[in-house]
Amino acid sequence: MEINIRGKNVDVPVALRQYAEKRLSKLEKYVRQDPVVCQVTFSTVRGRYVVEVTIPLNNMIVRAEESAQDAFSSVDLVVEKLERQLEKYKTRLLRRDKPEVKVDQEKPGTEPEPETGRIVRVKRFAMKPMMPEEAALQMELLGHDFFVFVNGETEVVNVIYKRKDGNFGLIEPENI
Repeated sequence: MEINIRGKNVDVPVALRQYAEKRLSKLEKYVRQDPVVCQVTFSTVRGRYVVEVTIPLNNMIVRAEESAQDAFSSVDLVVEKLERQLEKYKTRLLRRDKPEVKVDQEKPGTEPEPETGRIVRVKRFAMKPMMPEEAALQMELLGHDFFVFVNGETEVVNVIYKRKDGNFGLIEPENI
């Protein structure tokens, strides 16, 4: 596993760099892909050390972010979080049956648009075709409430989201 460490407006001491490499190298047992490039970013926010780690795996991205008063503690916390995510990913891959995703047939655009608001950030990302079950797994690994993806069956952009009851919803566009 190749580990790229950088500081965002902060210098990363050699001891912290070595500690992070040592702790993150233990995650190799969950990854059976070569080569794996692990991106680690250190920063400080309001006196707390923030560590963000991103690991791309076979059409999936595993990401975790943690903060603590001590930089070494934040590394420990992020490694624990990544271990849980990778263990979940590994056990799901080993299961023979696919996880069931309950899909609601809700119509998009049923909520009124806010009167005021502006776009404050634009994100662009490559979208690979995937099945809704894969998108649900990717969404959970990223820790998001929703995920935009290209449906592998219909080749149309869909949105999968986590419902309050713990199930998933799928939004598919409908031609008018």
